[in-house]
Amino acid sequence: MIGLAVALTSAVLLAQAPTAPVPGGWAALTPEQRAILLKAAEPGAPIDQRLLHVSERFLGTPYVASPLGEGSGVDPDPTFRTDAVDCLTFVEETMALSLARQDSEVPSLLEHIRYASTPVYEDRNHLMEAQWLPNNLRKGFLVDVTRRYGGEDTVQVQKVLTPRTWTSKSSLELKLPKERQPVGTFPLNIIPLERLLAHARQVPSGTIMVIVREDLPLKATRITHLGFVVQKGKRTWLRHAARNGFYRVVDEDLETFLARNSRYTKWKVTGVSLFEAHRPAEAGGGAVVRSQ
Repeated sequence: MIGLAVALTSAVLLAQAPTAPVPGGWAALTPEQRAILLKAAEPGAPIDQRLLHVSERFLGTPYVASPLGEGSGVDPDPTFRTDAVDCLTFVEETMALSLARQDSEVPSLLEHIRYASTPVYEDRNHLMEAQWLPNNLRKGFLVDVTRRYGGEDTVQVQKVLTPRTWTSKSSLELKLPKERQPVGTFPLNIIPLERLLAHARQVPSGTIMVIVREDLPLKATRITHLGFVVQKGKRTWLRHAARNGFYRVVDEDLETFLARNSRYTKWKVTGVSLFEAHRPAEAGGGAVVRSQ
């Protein structure tokens, strides 16, 4: 059990540089302790610093595929938990906890991030290029900063979804009704994998890094992983919920991570996209898509 004094001390640390992970992480806190921590946090702390320290509390948290759902129906998993994450729910929950001014805001923020409008399975942001990214850009939760840090090395690619895409085994596993299966062309800015290290040190801690693979017609997405950039010492790290080799949230040296990804041959990794997290004036609506 982590006492009130530790929770308050951790709140002050939100505005400082990364430190060692708190034993037990978020799962060790009671709802009351979590509420005290979020309420006591520095109101003026930059969002990137809050992301850094909220995500740090998840270090060591076990990896479980698709740990969140709607509590019933197609995916009866809980709508919120901190004892297990996958790469996407780690980022979503970190964003919700970081953007919340108080604990009561967390469920609403998480819902706005995870769903287009209604918290039902069919309206969840399942596909990154066609749903999660464009919806959260539109709502103002994200700003595309790939070109800001990639400069002239940035290229635009696209994900093409056709009716044929939805005949594959992996696409059908999403169990989306036909009328909710996105079809179209969805653009995406990327920094090619082989050029990323030339720019990595300029990317601020707390930036969301999205891993992009080649476009395969029968795959419903090109994006298979994401996490947060962390600058520590003279090296750049990726803080992510890692399955292969780790099965938990870790800080992995970015150069090591990229070297491993460059060896994938069946589904080649082509580059990364970068996004800043923001708190919209009103969670869930109104903002226009922005790219820098």
